[in-house]
Amino acid sequence: MNVTTAASGSTDRRAATVAMACLGVFVAYLPITTVAVSLPAIQRALNTSTAQLSWVQDAFVLPMAAFILTAGVFGDVHGRKKVFQAGLFLSAVGALVALCAHNIQTLWAGQALAGLGSAALLPTTLALISHGVPDFRERGKFIGMWAMALLAALAVGPVIAGVVLDHYSWRWIYLLSIPLSLLALAVAAPLLTDSRAPHGRKLDWPGQITAAVGVTALVYGVIEGGADSFTSAKVVAALALGIIALVAFVVAERRSASPMLDLAVFRSAAFTATALIALITFLGLIGFFFVLSLYFGMVQQLGTLEAGARLLLVPVAAIVAGAPAGRLMHRVPARRMITVGLLLIAGSLLAMTNLDAGTSYSSIAWRLIVLGVGLGLVTTPMTATAVAAVPHHLAGMASAANNAFRQVGGALGPAVLGALLSTRAVHALPGHLADAGVTGSQAHAIVATAKEGGLGAVAGMNLGSKAGQVYAALGDSLIDGMRLCLIVAAGLVLVAAVCGVTLLRRPQQAAAAPARGAGEAQQAPMGAPTGNVGAAGPAEPLGHRRA
Repeated sequence: MNVTTAASGSTDRRAATVAMACLGVFVAYLPITTVAVSLPAIQRALNTSTAQLSWVQDAFVLPMAAFILTAGVFGDVHGRKKVFQAGLFLSAVGALVALCAHNIQTLWAGQALAGLGSAALLPTTLALISHGVPDFRERGKFIGMWAMALLAALAVGPVIAGVVLDHYSWRWIYLLSIPLSLLALAVAAPLLTDSRAPHGRKLDWPGQITAAVGVTALVYGVIEGGADSFTSAKVVAALALGIIALVAFVVAERRSASPMLDLAVFRSAAFTATALIALITFLGLIGFFFVLSLYFGMVQQLGTLEAGARLLLVPVAAIVAGAPAGRLMHRVPARRMITVGLLLIAGSLLAMTNLDAGTSYSSIAWRLIVLGVGLGLVTTPMTATAVAAVPHHLAGMASAANNAFRQVGGALGPAVLGALLSTRAVHALPGHLADAGVTGSQAHAIVATAKEGGLGAVAGMNLGSKAGQVYAALGDSLIDGMRLCLIVAAGLVLVAAVCGVTLLRRPQQAAAAPARGAGEAQQAPMGAPTGNVGAAGPAEPLGHRRA
């Protein structure tokens, strides 16, 4: 009876851990697409410039990307449950501040607080699952659930924003995050089991400071360079500071007795592959979503809810395709699933290069569904492989690093592809204006306005009787820019596929960091042979052995 009761209690605890982890990642990702499709309404309500508006999204993404690694270390040292609860609290406070914002600066502050909350949630949710489900075969199924919760947040965001904006003020898009965060906070207190990394990990302040400065400066430089010019003094200074700080981070981590990111994990080809795939894929995909939302809004003139319903196809297809991926990982090698998924994504992006203003919904839909299926096949095995590629006690570090690469790519995507879109569209605009019969001083004024404030700024001009021709030319110019972005995004995804094929082709090598304190005798040597990720076999990956 006692054994049965203990087993039942252990199962209940595990179920609670997985449920909290899924709810946590849902809360972390919900603001991304919810806010993204609401930016035009925010701009109208707060009367902001294009540059100010761009920082609404970046105020959230920057702290998320910069402090994910730091949050992972805090969880390993002080307890993942505490950091998880802190993340939920910051998410709720950030949403409340943004909901009450009456100026752009307050909205930035709310977004930044929510971004810090997401930075705390992302690494701890995966680390909690890794601790609660030590069996690597069974863990893949639960990481699949975690990935589906992530995709579900991306899916419902545009729909929530569309419904809110059709009936209420833009600020109410933040309402759902508050009760969800507080509910998870209340439930986690009695049910969630705490865990932390053994072997005496310590806070690595030099690494944390240089990583935060490096990521922030680098992303800031790319964002401002895309919006202004990469030759401006502030952009050059930011990029230089970012490079110097990241070099200092590498030096600090090599010398640290307890590094925030032990660089030895990159000796694992599997971990290196997943880091590169996460960075490159999310750079292309998040940038693509940014470009596609402009296409739906500016070219096809769709409302927020209609555009959101179309974008919904991608995460829904990803959830349907990704749900069985975790269960199949012990039968189908992760390399195969990841490569097939990336090829599907690249193919769908290239198939969208022939879109125009009159493309029907059904013609777009199948392309978005194929993209979603590819994303579903990539997300779960990529995440599970990253966690499996390192020893069990470094699961928090691995999940934090994988999420950090993902978020840096997500932050750079809109900046890089947005800059390409704007440059190509403005370059093509004079020709399309001439084709539409708009010439002379009016054409020069329109092109000058587009160069200064972007294509959206032209809508505020007095265009007179030729407004229809001008809008048609703007749409054609934007489509030219979108096609370039789709080709670049597809190229990036193909590069990620090459990384997967090249680095995941051999059996995974465990990246066990050499012990630097208590428990050194228990550490397996670096490069100890392990089983193939995702393949059934007698050898259990070192990353899943109990420390």
